[in-house]
Amino acid sequence: MFSRRHFLSAIAATPVLAQSGLAAGPLNVVATTGMIADTAARIAGGFANVTGLMGAGVDPHSYRQTRNDIVRLTRADIVFWHGLFLEAQMKPFFERLGARQTVIAVTDRLEASARAGQETDLIESADYSEQFDPHIWMDPELWAQVTDRIAAAFTEARPKSALEFSANSTAFKAEIMALRDYGTDALSQIPADRRVLVTAHDAFSYFGKAFDMEVVGVQGISTESEAGLHRIGEMVDMLVARKVDAVFVESSVSSRNMRALIEGAAAQGHSVRLGGELFSDAMGPAGTYEGTYAGMIDHNITVIARALGADVPATGFAGKLGAKS
Repeated sequence: MFSRRHFLSAIAATPVLAQSGLAAGPLNVVATTGMIADTAARIAGGFANVTGLMGAGVDPHSYRQTRNDIVRLTRADIVFWHGLFLEAQMKPFFERLGARQTVIAVTDRLEASARAGQETDLIESADYSEQFDPHIWMDPELWAQVTDRIAAAFTEARPKSALEFSANSTAFKAEIMALRDYGTDALSQIPADRRVLVTAHDAFSYFGKAFDMEVVGVQGISTESEAGLHRIGEMVDMLVARKVDAVFVESSVSSRNMRALIEGAAAQGHSVRLGGELFSDAMGPAGTYEGTYAGMIDHNITVIARALGADVPATGFAGKLGAKS
């Protein structure tokens, strides 16, 4: 494992190879999260080869670079990272790499608008002063703005393909906005007293805001924080008092705290079950529908809706859940 010092010094020791790839052939693109990689691939079509660094079940809050990552990143024509302190461990590297090649935080325009005092839908972090909740992919409408940012980067790199990028971006946004409508319809079926989403960490605030649900996370925005016994005790009391009967685990976060909630509630005579596993900071396995951005959101909406009392099909909005992509 590289230390931060090794990580930063690797840039200075690596020759600039990336920009030569801009002249001809598909763009060599590297993205940090699966959500960005899938979106970039959809927009680029055949005009780019997109590699994602973080696969299924990988937590971007604690991700640490590998030697292979450094090679891929320094050879890329375009590097997309999320920003908003999501990949906190890698932020210094990206800032330095950006002086040598095209490195884009896909949330940069949203963050700049928020810091300039303009109206945005970013949610301020409850854990970190002057920071914002990074989990914006949970709201398809916000992710549509990221889609525009990625399309603009591709257009700048390959102006002659602007029409293709625009068409691909429009089609992708139409798909995810249809998903948002599905989520609104499906989740509105949940009875008012059951519209409480209890998860492992605060990754679903944008989801809750988009779909009018109360969200309670055991841990804070970052999975690096720990939930103490006092926090667990408070949440057990809440589950019992409000008769919440389902909680959700996350694919990229340990289920230990959620099982402690279930056991604590049982000790007080209240039965709580696992409502299912959600995708929070990472998508599903590669080669599955859930391993796409649309599939990730479809899965989350469908699992939550069914667990909390809505009548929606197990195969989800597109009828693809549980099937190979």
